[in-house]
Amino acid sequence: MRKIVLAAAASAAMLLPLAAQAAEKLVIYTSQPNQDAQITVDAFKAAYPDVEVDWVRDGTTQLMAKLRAEIAAGDPRPDVLLIADTVTLEGMKGEGLLQAYKSPEAASFDPALYDADGYYYSTKLITTGIVYNSAAAMKPASWKELSDPAFKNQVVMASPLYSGAALIHLSTLTENPDLGWDYYQALAANEARAQGGNGGVFKAVASGEKPYGVIVDFMAIRGKADGSPVEFVFPTEGVTYVTEPVAIMNTAKNVESAHKFVDFVLSDAGQKLVLDMGYVPARSDMPLPAGFPARDTIKLMEFDAALALEQAEENKKKFAGIFGAE
Repeated sequence: MRKIVLAAAASAAMLLPLAAQAAEKLVIYTSQPNQDAQITVDAFKAAYPDVEVDWVRDGTTQLMAKLRAEIAAGDPRPDVLLIADTVTLEGMKGEGLLQAYKSPEAASFDPALYDADGYYYSTKLITTGIVYNSAAAMKPASWKELSDPAFKNQVVMASPLYSGAALIHLSTLTENPDLGWDYYQALAANEARAQGGNGGVFKAVASGEKPYGVIVDFMAIRGKADGSPVEFVFPTEGVTYVTEPVAIMNTAKNVESAHKFVDFVLSDAGQKLVLDMGYVPARSDMPLPAGFPARDTIKLMEFDAALALEQAEENKKKFAGIFGAE
């Protein structure tokens, strides 16, 4: 009898590390809106009921400040990041803060939408284009038109000193040989207003305070569907974009579950969630939400995340010199 008890005790002791590992939580830091984050986590847990999940939601800037403090204290908490832009993750990759993972789901994505070494993957496309009030006299079709004297003092846009999407928009357009910094100089001379974020742009255009604006796609398209008097334009030169990428921390404690989460958000099921939320899925074989044109008609402008990171502070200073520090 004593041998049996000892054997059972030994077996239990051997299982303790496995039990502890099974109980270990996957920790996610995300800048998704709260409702979207909850939907994502709930769907992942339904697919993997054995994985416990803790998630923290805040703006990307605030999350990065929290994470930096944790890193400095030697205790980084998240296993996975699901945040707004590739520029932030490109910087973290350069610092050695991320680990590579080659997800098998990447085969269904445009290579431009993920890191070639597997350090981060885009999960959706949030493009920036032109919004105009449906009572406006003119219907612009291109970025250049907004700098025409006919649009003087009628254009509003988010400031890259405030909005991450606007900063990426700035980097993309200023690196475009047909636009460049001359375009921003022309916008300033045309008395375009650059202030705050995309929400303020939408309110100004929907109310008729300013008939034209530069804004993220879903805000205008959802607004129109809800009855706001606005129209959204995908400019002829193309659109700039952020992609809400997912990445795994180099210090991740639950790597196996982190791999499962990355695969899930990139999978057909995960991308259908993105579609149901009203965003453009990053996966190439997915349809688009109601109100969007066909995927092959949306032209994405060339964007270099590494260059945008390198030039971010210089671009902000240059922009502030042109428009003022609002």
